[in-house]
Amino acid sequence: MRDRPWFLWDVPVTEAVLRERLRSPDRDARAQWQARILREANYGEIWSYLSIEDVLENWEYIRRHLGRRRRFWEFLFEGWRKDGLLSAAW
Repeated sequence: MRDRPWFLWDVPVTEAVLRERLRSPDRDARAQWQARILREANYGEIWSYLSIEDVLENWEYIRRHLGRRRRFWEFLFEGWRKDGLLSAAW
């Protein structure tokens, strides 16, 4: 499979299918794919698939799928909040 994102080496999914699944109306299904990207992709690549708004909007669904990476993202978001880059309401 030529156009499989490298971080999905274990899942037979193309770039187009991944992007389609990221638009799924099912929040939990979408969160599973969002979490896979947050767990597996390089930090710089994440934002070519997701926006911070996507992640924050679906965070309660995403976080349960992050495993050990959840603490990293919570730490990062907390730092962004302290620096004024994210609203304190989040």
